[in-house]
Amino acid sequence: MADTGLPALRQFSFTTRPYLAVDDGIGEPIGLDDVDTRVGWLLDLISGAEAQMLSRLWQPATFDVLAAGVDRQGRKLPIQGHVAAARLGWTPHYPDGVYVPSRVTRVVTAQAVATLRTLAYRDTAIASLSARFGPATSRLAAPTTAAEYLPAGFVRGVVRQLTARARREGGALAGRLRITDMQAPPKTSAMARLSAADRQLAHLTVTDAVMTLTVKLPTTVAPTGRAQWRRVRLTAAIPPHLHGRPISEWHLPTLHLDHRGLLLRCAATETVPAADVTSGTCAVGVDWSPATLGAAAITTETPDGLVSDYQGWTYDDRGLGIKLARLQTEGQMLHRKAARLTRLAATAPPEVRTRLEEKIAVLDEHREAVGVKRGKINRELAFHFARQVTDYATAAGAQVIAVEDLTTLEARGHGRVNNNRAAQSARRKAVAALAHTAAGVGVTVVSVSARGSSALCPGCDAPLARPGGYHTAWCSGCGVGGNRDHIAGVNLAKRALLGKHKVTRRRGQMPAIGVAEHAPVRRSRDKTSPTPRRSRHRRVRRSLPTVTPRAGVTPNRYVPALRASVWDTVEPAPPHGDAGSRDTRPSPTPATQVADSMRST
Repeated sequence: MADTGLPALRQFSFTTRPYLAVDDGIGEPIGLDDVDTRVGWLLDLISGAEAQMLSRLWQPATFDVLAAGVDRQGRKLPIQGHVAAARLGWTPHYPDGVYVPSRVTRVVTAQAVATLRTLAYRDTAIASLSARFGPATSRLAAPTTAAEYLPAGFVRGVVRQLTARARREGGALAGRLRITDMQAPPKTSAMARLSAADRQLAHLTVTDAVMTLTVKLPTTVAPTGRAQWRRVRLTAAIPPHLHGRPISEWHLPTLHLDHRGLLLRCAATETVPAADVTSGTCAVGVDWSPATLGAAAITTETPDGLVSDYQGWTYDDRGLGIKLARLQTEGQMLHRKAARLTRLAATAPPEVRTRLEEKIAVLDEHREAVGVKRGKINRELAFHFARQVTDYATAAGAQVIAVEDLTTLEARGHGRVNNNRAAQSARRKAVAALAHTAAGVGVTVVSVSARGSSALCPGCDAPLARPGGYHTAWCSGCGVGGNRDHIAGVNLAKRALLGKHKVTRRRGQMPAIGVAEHAPVRRSRDKTSPTPRRSRHRRVRRSLPTVTPRAGVTPNRYVPALRASVWDTVEPAPPHGDAGSRDTRPSPTPATQVADSMRST
């Protein structure tokens, strides 16, 4: 593994929950339920002011200013959202008689400006596409400049919106459209990003395995002065997997309320070994597969050229992909049913409309629960996939992991159901998890072009034949063949090695190789790729002690169900491993018993 000698910085996030709360002014403990109530008042003030600010600024002039990137004096807008809002005169409004500290206003403006900046790109794209859109044909004119190029998936979504709007307006569009004409102001979740504030609102201290957050919270739902904002010290445990890590900086968390109470979404920066991509001689290519999340293969650079044994590795999601597909189908069914009831409620009598609205609320609640479950499974799947690929690359001695560029990757040609299922795959989350996990061992993840990776031969660059169907590939000239995902992995790894001196790095994005050079990859009879370790699953006891059945009673057969989680191979956590849980305390210190006794009734 190549090492430049200079360490690199990596940011990561984690969550924890407070188990102790103390009033900083008088030093008396506070119940955690009371803290949840006071945090809820803070989030209500922030979310209400943010929604009002977004609604007031939802006009084309706002996006024109953000696209230009300068203020009224022609100065460049700063990166900090609250500073940019102050220069532009964007201030939130609060209910009459309510006092809110200026540092809370910073949090509101920072979150609102971040949302508007995210949508500025979409506003520019919609304006460009609406100018090229023909309402009569529902088609776009060809772009005239390179700046008008947009991802095909994004273009299709906007064209559908433009077509629906033209149909509603009688087959014509009123000139150049903006994002404010196409959609309403976005709805944001209730949260407080304390990173936009300074020590007057919140500050963080970390000692050993304990994190202490001091934050100013309101003491009433509508505070009228400074005296009704008091500081509270929240003590939370740092998760055990972070103990002993070379963390250089702890960042202020984001406050969030869920069904269990206050949740701290924290971030930290740690030092990791830096790898030199230009000196890499072994690369792992990861190909996204419609059957599973992905597959990998090895390509090695030798003095005689590129070689590979063409023996790849396929990720086993252990049925979670099927579960995600089932949840997606269930969510779509709930959405269709709620939409149908909404159409019926629009023309129904008042008493019937009331019953229909109650059913719609239940369906929306179930659909949201399905979405939350899908998000959890996607995250679990992404990080397990990242861990498996990183271990595979480490065992092979690879310095680079090449993944397909997601902006050039489209799911098409496999039917409506399979295309939709592939498009809903958590590939972007898996890439982020892979980049994070691989950086911990000094392996760099680069993005390479996906075009032709599974259709061209790595040896002669000729089109591959499909003698055994979609999942097989064969080249009659080179005599190589096998799983098409493994062949694509060899191609991706080859492109990473050939373009390692042409890596481009952009702020906030992973390194990318835009060129797709070709060089023959010779098939090596020597085994160059490692043999993946097979997970040793926990044993399931399938026999029960012999019990004499009672006469005349049919005994029940107890068959233990197989575990569906990908974490079956992980050893059970110790009793105090649930960091921040309100049921299991993180440490046996006397403060834990004090926290239990402070629970509000």
